[in-house]
Amino acid sequence: MQEVEGPGPVLLLEPFFGGSHKQLMELLVRDSDWTLWTLPPKKWHWRARTSALVYSRTLPQVHQYRVLFCSSVLNLAELVALRPDLARLKKVLYFHENQLLYPRQKEQHRDFQYGYNQVLSCLVADEVVFNSLFNLNSFLDSMKSFLKQIPDPRPQDLQDLQTSIRNKSRVLYFPLELPDVSRFLPPHKLRRSRTSPDKSPDRSPDRSLDRGPDRSPDRSPDQSPDRSPDQSPDRSLDRGPDRSLDQSPDRSPDRSLDRGPDHGPLSESECSEPIRPLHLVWPHRWEHDKDPELLFLTLRRLKERGLDFRVSVLGECFSQVPEVFAEAKELLKDHILHWGFVQSKDDFYRVLSQSDLVLSTAKHEFYGVSMLEAVHCGCFPLVPDALVYPEIFPAQYRYRTPEQLCKRLSRFCRKPQLVRQHSVQMDLQRFSWTSLRPQFTELLSAPPPAPPPAPPPAPPSSFSTDSDGPHGDL
Repeated sequence: MQEVEGPGPVLLLEPFFGGSHKQLMELLVRDSDWTLWTLPPKKWHWRARTSALVYSRTLPQVHQYRVLFCSSVLNLAELVALRPDLARLKKVLYFHENQLLYPRQKEQHRDFQYGYNQVLSCLVADEVVFNSLFNLNSFLDSMKSFLKQIPDPRPQDLQDLQTSIRNKSRVLYFPLELPDVSRFLPPHKLRRSRTSPDKSPDRSPDRSLDRGPDRSPDRSPDQSPDRSPDQSPDRSLDRGPDRSLDQSPDRSPDRSLDRGPDHGPLSESECSEPIRPLHLVWPHRWEHDKDPELLFLTLRRLKERGLDFRVSVLGECFSQVPEVFAEAKELLKDHILHWGFVQSKDDFYRVLSQSDLVLSTAKHEFYGVSMLEAVHCGCFPLVPDALVYPEIFPAQYRYRTPEQLCKRLSRFCRKPQLVRQHSVQMDLQRFSWTSLRPQFTELLSAPPPAPPPAPPPAPPSSFSTDSDGPHGDL
């Protein structure tokens, strides 16, 4: 267990100190006098099951804390039951992800307890904070159907439970550090950054791009007319080997998402220069919910068509790595520039800065830190038109189907200048630590100290002062 101790009133607990969980805690503790207790980022399932017991036996019994902030990996209900002194604090629960919507490989593999723990933690928290509106809505909208799995007798007031949690919930985007990466940028990105339009933090984003072309305004971002909120999008991966990814026998290609760089002009100088192959980067965890199968299936199709490209496959891997990675490494060996997790943040930014396009194939995403970091490093984003992405990325950067994804990548492989000339139309400042820090400071502001308890009333005297009392005749 790792501790950063300070005299301040805020106690930060992170049972899984890795990835975005680590980034957030390091930002919160860096310029403060708060105390941080962490557990190593391994065996996530055991952290979710047992970290409350570990913390209950480790945290000091005597303290001056007034605020407790933790991620939803921790079972907060268990912790405050084991440590009643912590129950009196202002308790803030932060959701990086929720377990009610986690895509399962097989139905029997879902462990009900993880989502149930998050529901109980919400009930005992004073404030519940989500890193995106999609995260908040998907959790609350899935809660009733999730709890209906409980065999009878089960709680009958599920609507009241949902409402009580909604009333104390809010969205506070994950804060990004946006450092100066100009020393890593190739010349064409430096030129582009100097001529791109101003994206000041106080400029309101264009909300007209927050919905896909066929999505009505009152539908949640992850919901299509025939899909319930807790269903992941259909990836249609069960194709035979001869089925082309960019041909649909019963549907003409959708042109609505082909805006932006796809039709941009090429300058004479760029047409005359030797054209380097398109360099795409995939910076995600090596787990099934990020859908590496779709990534490598698409790259295999590009390779079969004789298209040249380079790929960097980054991201953390854990004890169980999907077999498709080993197969793809051999298949794509002539196209790979980087393979595996990059330990140094500077080296990570360097790879992103040297890349042209950043790709997500995720079936499970509530924010996407690495995607936004890649955009900061000048990458053109391609993301699914589902999950959290419509909330963050304009329509021109989203694809609806594997066919559209392969079609757009094919075009960019043939004309990589289209991507290299394009300035991404996104305001990243609204996600920056500089912009969000005041909101986190307000969220974690300590309530005033509770007044000292009133002294108990004095016990009645054993002697009466009445003249007719037992001593009145003396």
